[in-house]
Amino acid sequence: MKILRIQTLRGPNYWSIRRHKLIVMRLDLEELSERYSSDIPGFYQGLTSVLPSLVEHCCSPGVRGGFLSRVERGTLMGHIIEHVALELQQLAGMPVGFGRTRETSTAGVFQVVYEYENEQAGRYAGRAAVRLCQSIAETGSYPAEELTQDIEDLKELKAQAALGPSTEAIIKEAEFRHIPWMQLNARFMIQFGYGVNQKRIQATLTSSTGILGVELACDKEGTKQVLRDGGIPVPRGTVIRYFEDLTDAIEDVGGYPIAIKPLDGNHGRGITLDVTRWETAQAAYDAASEASKTRSVIIERFYKGRDHRVLVVNGRVVAVSERVPAHVVGNGKSTIEELIEETNKDPRRGDGHDNVLTRIVVDQTVLSMIEEAGYTIDSVLPKGEVCFLRATANLSTGGSAIDRTDEVHPENIWLFARVAKIIGLDVAGIDVVTPDISKPLREVDGVIVEVNAAPGFRMHVAPSEGLPRNVAGAVMDMLFPGSTPSRIPILSVTGTNGKTTTTRLLAHIMKQTGKVVGYTTTDGTYIGDYMAEPGDNTGPQSAHLILCDPTVEVAVLECARGGILRSGLGFDTCDIGVVLNVAADHLGLGDIDTIEQMAKVKSVVAEAVSDRGYAILNADDPLVAAMSARVKAQVAYFSMNPDNEIIVRHTEAGGLAAVYENGYLSILKGDWTLRIEQAVNVPLTMGGMAPFMIANALAACVAAFAQGVKIEHIRTALATFIASADQTPGRMNLFNMGSYHALIDYAHNPASYEALSGFVNNWPGPRIGVVGGPGDRRDEDFVTLGKLSAKMFDRIIVKEDDDTRGRPPGDAAVLITQGIEEVLSPVRDPRVKYETVLNETDAINMALEQAPKESLVVILPESVNRAIALIKARNPIIDTDPPGANLSAANVEIS
Repeated sequence: MKILRIQTLRGPNYWSIRRHKLIVMRLDLEELSERYSSDIPGFYQGLTSVLPSLVEHCCSPGVRGGFLSRVERGTLMGHIIEHVALELQQLAGMPVGFGRTRETSTAGVFQVVYEYENEQAGRYAGRAAVRLCQSIAETGSYPAEELTQDIEDLKELKAQAALGPSTEAIIKEAEFRHIPWMQLNARFMIQFGYGVNQKRIQATLTSSTGILGVELACDKEGTKQVLRDGGIPVPRGTVIRYFEDLTDAIEDVGGYPIAIKPLDGNHGRGITLDVTRWETAQAAYDAASEASKTRSVIIERFYKGRDHRVLVVNGRVVAVSERVPAHVVGNGKSTIEELIEETNKDPRRGDGHDNVLTRIVVDQTVLSMIEEAGYTIDSVLPKGEVCFLRATANLSTGGSAIDRTDEVHPENIWLFARVAKIIGLDVAGIDVVTPDISKPLREVDGVIVEVNAAPGFRMHVAPSEGLPRNVAGAVMDMLFPGSTPSRIPILSVTGTNGKTTTTRLLAHIMKQTGKVVGYTTTDGTYIGDYMAEPGDNTGPQSAHLILCDPTVEVAVLECARGGILRSGLGFDTCDIGVVLNVAADHLGLGDIDTIEQMAKVKSVVAEAVSDRGYAILNADDPLVAAMSARVKAQVAYFSMNPDNEIIVRHTEAGGLAAVYENGYLSILKGDWTLRIEQAVNVPLTMGGMAPFMIANALAACVAAFAQGVKIEHIRTALATFIASADQTPGRMNLFNMGSYHALIDYAHNPASYEALSGFVNNWPGPRIGVVGGPGDRRDEDFVTLGKLSAKMFDRIIVKEDDDTRGRPPGDAAVLITQGIEEVLSPVRDPRVKYETVLNETDAINMALEQAPKESLVVILPESVNRAIALIKARNPIIDTDPPGANLSAANVEIS
């Protein structure tokens, strides 16, 4: 077997609207392509021996063991690899379950689709599944050590990608509230929401966290001074930078017991508590100095009592945990080392911060604590006796947590909220030492030891004992209080032809509302009136650029076939999803071989619309109209025919639609009609002579109206949006060359040629076409382009793209010429002449130089910018009237 390609999907996609995180593996089964599992000797036994847990996979039978029963009866290898890839992830602690396997039009090649939790782990699981199944098919087994290594590697990939328990708790709460999130590519930041409504976090620092509060919290001595000035009980202490000052410092704080800490440390590093003798103080000073960035060390009075962590969010105490240092309890039989080993067997313990508890690591600090208690690591601890292994109670060093939220005295709650405000933190972790948290600190000689910025949430969301607290909910309440929106309106546009023009017009309409509009097109990404990034930007990466920009208030996103297939949509849901049309373009690419499959690709945009939004569908295109059965949103239609049966039924039922009626672009809803503007007054429609542009305008108008845009804004936008080389490059750009006109359009498939003919065939003078098409289209597509050209033009110059996309030079031109000849050969029309000039620049220049008076030169280029430059070099006349305004639309046939 051979893996041909692995793709990672991250949004609504061809395979699933709801499951965004999918791997698509294109797999050539080679010699196993026609062999069912039942025909491979020992395969079933080998697979069940290596992965007995596959019995839990129900598969299509819907019962436990259903998948294995299919393997036993006989199924193809692609299906088996799908399940193995899922199971390997399950065994590594990543719960996944969705999968699909489909054969492509290429014999023996399958699309194996399966869910992932972590991208890298998901891709690894696919490769490992192929290795495993290949080995079992060839040898009847898969080495146990390789399976163990696979699972360990997957666990390592999961750990490397982990965001930490605090961040993951906040993300989980955001998902529960349907707030979108994305990981940014710098400093482990997470963005919640889109555009102008976004908020960011880094661990538990938020967009609202002030730098002054963070800096003060990092200065432990400065924090104590500010709190002391505010009447808050804090330990008596001093700061030193040299070992020689240690003796005097101990005396200054009142002698032993003392605590020694780094001035600017974190996570409990370098802290030694309850120091009672000089030897320990020396070692503690060295540890604190090493952990301090400035080599400054705090010497403070040590207070007896229990260690508590208080979490304050937005001025409110939301959780309190008692932290217990790592320890073991004797049983009278086991050594301390054995007791540690037994404690570490607790399934809640693991390495790092990702588990509820952290494994206890025996190091010099632990050995010193044991020694201070009068034991060694090999001592048998008496039954019931507690031996503390750490002086500090940090979870990261093996400590545990007990929830005490409901036990805190009201005065303490008031005090803790004050402390967070005094320091200036929206999220604060306050370390409190007190013998009894249920009594006011002053009554029991309790003190506030530290205030921490970016406190960990692990002890609160998953305490060792007591109730878990939804502290992430408090953070979300702070970031998005009440009905504060997290999203911005997202209007998405797809279709075979007209996407860019419709996207630009829709963005132009939305600009009339005074909002900052970000939009993506095939010629660039724009924010407001400026281009943010040039290029063919119709995929998820460009969508992310818009959605991550904090100035954008409305997003209008062109969504092309390629991006949907490669990565899925760049958003989880949208408010408006426009599907313009579906035609036979790009067939044979990306395993999309039929127009019905292409319709399913385009329908992803409509199906991703939220249930409160609108799917805008073309009622004149049966494949598009049929998408209404699959969408969860409301539906609005557009049509060039007001008598379209779908439109009539829909509006009679009170539905929303846009139609072209009696020369007007009109909105219909129920039994009323709202006329927006006459087509002849809409520059985009070329004086009403371009039917396909009228259809594009209808789609944009009804989309904007469904989004709540006032009709006055829509009307203004239609009057001011011109299909110029500046506003819509390559989309019906008409130039007045003096004695003739030139038209540049990016028509490149049969459907767009047919749409273009609605304008060209009504031109009163000679019509010259410079034609070609992308080299990765099917042979029959080029022949069709030739046939359409022969019916549209009086003279045809056949050219080729510079990038032939794998075709031999001249091959596409021969096929287009073949199509021309098939039309002309039965009845030779002496008016139609054709020739081949492969170089696009030469072909364009020839057409412009030889253009007769009153003619129209139609240029269908590979490079729009180059074609525009060639025309502008000939100094076209700047018309004050919109394109087509001086042309009669009386003879235009609308079909």
